[in-house]
Amino acid sequence: MQPAQFHGMPVRRVHVMVKTIGSMCNLDCTYCYYLSKADLLGTPRHWAMSDETLEAFIRQYFEANNHEEVVFSWQGGEPTLLGVDFFRKVVALQAQYCPEGVRCENDLQTNGTLLDDDWCHFLHDHNWLVGLSIDGPQALHDEYRKDQHGRGSFQRVFRAARLLRKHKVHFAVLCCVNRSTAKHPLVVYRFLRDKVKAKRIQFIPIVEPIGFEDTAPQHWDPTRMPIVGTPHARPGNEGSAVEEWSVDPVDWGNFLCQVFDEWYRKDLGRIYVNYFETAVETWMGHVAPMCTLAPMCGKGLACERDGSIYACDHYVYPEYRIGGITEKPLTEMAFSARQENFGRMKEGLLPQCCRECDYQFTCFGECPKNRFIRSESGEPGLNYLCTGWKKFFSHIDQPVQRIVHGLGAPVVKQPIARAAEHWVPTKRQ
Repeated sequence: MQPAQFHGMPVRRVHVMVKTIGSMCNLDCTYCYYLSKADLLGTPRHWAMSDETLEAFIRQYFEANNHEEVVFSWQGGEPTLLGVDFFRKVVALQAQYCPEGVRCENDLQTNGTLLDDDWCHFLHDHNWLVGLSIDGPQALHDEYRKDQHGRGSFQRVFRAARLLRKHKVHFAVLCCVNRSTAKHPLVVYRFLRDKVKAKRIQFIPIVEPIGFEDTAPQHWDPTRMPIVGTPHARPGNEGSAVEEWSVDPVDWGNFLCQVFDEWYRKDLGRIYVNYFETAVETWMGHVAPMCTLAPMCGKGLACERDGSIYACDHYVYPEYRIGGITEKPLTEMAFSARQENFGRMKEGLLPQCCRECDYQFTCFGECPKNRFIRSESGEPGLNYLCTGWKKFFSHIDQPVQRIVHGLGAPVVKQPIARAAEHWVPTKRQ
């Protein structure tokens, strides 16, 4: 298979999550995986990316991509703490360095609490896509998403949703499925659809092993990995391998199944849900557009506020720092042998039960950061959510086949083009 071409050159794409303010945030969400990074990385808590680092990153990011579209993703912490003028500066620098014939896009992940009319004018005028974090109705959202004073954030976030709609800003909602919200799938989904009026919904399972603050993934003690299905492999039990707010694997499967049934009956073709759209792609034989379900990872790097580059947004640990933009070009780091090996690790370390699973084609062991339990035979490296994923994939198999046939496509159930054959990072969705 010949690689795609852009201006006569092979297409080269990389996607980086930019942490312009590091882990600094005005909320104190119980389950946040990033708040502890300031202590882990030894960076001051009240310190933002410098103008010099910002300019260097934008210039190198354009240089690292050889494609008609370059997508910048701005995250934190809470990036809006920097103020809208910081991002006006971003737009000016992008205009300065964007190559001719290239379309520059931006997305911003935010808790929404600081958005106002001025922010929304900017986001609308520059056509930014906003990811708004909201976990469902007030009681469910506020259980874990509080500020530093212990106050729930729901009213401020819901106000942000109204503002975004008022100003016709393109936005999607990011819903974290934790131990509590997973028990109320239809309440959560219907709220996001009918009250927030979201047309794009991303669900993310909240999973963190005990000690995640300073123990990097794949650096766990394999002798302490519990067996799948045992009490230690589920939250809320004494000696559990995960934080108590982590989603239960069985509840995760049930959550996806119930939401899928509602979506399939009422919202197919009308509401975009990340896992459902991805399933249709993979049942047709396409490589999953989501890195967590693709054969390889290493497609979504992270840039911290000091310009340090890490192998992945969920691998911001000293062990996975691959350099800094003041030390070497982003292109060199993103396409290095080290990063390629990191990406290939996803499939290379699959336990045998995953290799024999009927749904390997659509899962590939999911995100490696969640592979800290053992299979029934005792083999390490099984995904914590495996039980839930199997339930979900089995449940949707026939409906997804009907969707694929309705599109006039064959059901393939194996990637036609394996990502491992042409290691070219693309946008993480």
